[in-house]
Amino acid sequence: MPETADRLGERLSIEGYKTVEFFRAIDREQMECTVYTEGSCWSVRQVLAHIVSAEHAFTRLIEDVLGGGHGAPEGFEIDRFNEREVAGFGSTASSDLLQQFELYRRVNVELVSGMIQEDLSRVGRHPFLGLAPLEDIVKLLYRHIQIHQRYVRRMLAAGLDE
Repeated sequence: MPETADRLGERLSIEGYKTVEFFRAIDREQMECTVYTEGSCWSVRQVLAHIVSAEHAFTRLIEDVLGGGHGAPEGFEIDRFNEREVAGFGSTASSDLLQQFELYRRVNVELVSGMIQEDLSRVGRHPFLGLAPLEDIVKLLYRHIQIHQRYVRRMLAAGLDE
């Protein structure tokens, strides 16, 4: 059964709150622990920067599809984009990143909550999903974060900093 825009907006709001609480509970030292050991070897803070970047990128993608666009261009290199975006945050403090996330999440909650049911069926290109309805793209917005949080949680529980 398809989701409603109101329900998706509510889910985004709830999951956004959980994300903020999750990252606020991580101390400054843990924020610099390495989570991913491939590529640029992101720290917890860099994972948060990635989440902030993705949240903003999702806004632009959703707005494009709602406006009749096609979404991400064909051949869009998501890994290159992510590396560049995270590097652009440099040493931005986690508190500043969380403020940015909260702002972008509020925008996305309003954007999604304001959709009509037909909007959720509009198809656009997402770099990971390919051609997909906005309903699936919106769900990925919070599921993507849940995946990263799971990795961070495991790393911190294991006490690893590889």
